[in-house]
Amino acid sequence: MRNAKNEAEFSKNKVLKPAHLLIACLKEKTGVLGEISLKCNLEIASLRALIEEMDDTTNQNLTSSAFFNVTVTEEVIKVFEVAISYMERYNQVYLNEGHLLKALITTNVIDSFLTDKHKKIILTLGTTSRDMITHLGNYTFPNIDSQMVRKVNNNDFNKLVKFVEHNFSYEWSQTIRDAFLLSEPSIYIALDNEGEIVGFAAFDVYKNKRCYFGPMGVSVSNRINGLGYTLLHHCLKDMKDIGYEYAIIGGAGPIEFYEKACNAVVIPSTIGRNCETIQTENDQIFL
Repeated sequence: MRNAKNEAEFSKNKVLKPAHLLIACLKEKTGVLGEISLKCNLEIASLRALIEEMDDTTNQNLTSSAFFNVTVTEEVIKVFEVAISYMERYNQVYLNEGHLLKALITTNVIDSFLTDKHKKIILTLGTTSRDMITHLGNYTFPNIDSQMVRKVNNNDFNKLVKFVEHNFSYEWSQTIRDAFLLSEPSIYIALDNEGEIVGFAAFDVYKNKRCYFGPMGVSVSNRINGLGYTLLHHCLKDMKDIGYEYAIIGGAGPIEFYEKACNAVVIPSTIGRNCETIQTENDQIFL
């Protein structure tokens, strides 16, 4: 958003447009946005020139936005309204790049700047769940509050299965059912002051995949108090103690959460003839 504002301030009419949001995304070289920037092969200089060429604000409705201290077009307001609707539809509490990218594409406000191939790449890479990886070998674990988090026991089976099915999906609840068939299910749960389950996290339970973290979920009303962060690190600590050098985070929806919480990076979605690499703090993983 800061990048978009800067783009607008340097434009001819000092008005923020949806295309400035696109450029702002392409200027970010980390995470999924970095992958999109690499694979879309869009030149920022060419996009700026096209904005200037089309920059006729006399026929556009201009307004202000709580998100920016520059004038914006009504199309920008529409994009954010749609992005927020996606956030709410997915029961998330923070607006992220995936919501914004999807809104930019589905509202058709940047059609003049993208080919159908570009749109497909953006939607595929930027708006879908992605597998991620984090290095545990030299990971420094934070001090986390363990008062309300513990490992499951057999008495938790019915409550946890109902919680997962009600708040998330039948598929996830079936994964939890299968996990309880193990001698020691690798599942942690978070409890509220009344002892009710408000979150859970698991590893090595999805289709018997080793080094695989997930699923994890926290009820919507408890998603801003650090429970997800705590559950995640309980699992990662166990995984490191087992001897895992890396943890795969399967189908991460809020990618930015894992980027910040445990330095996870997105695993590239396609593999070309040349090796692609993921750069971690001290290693490269060749795919």
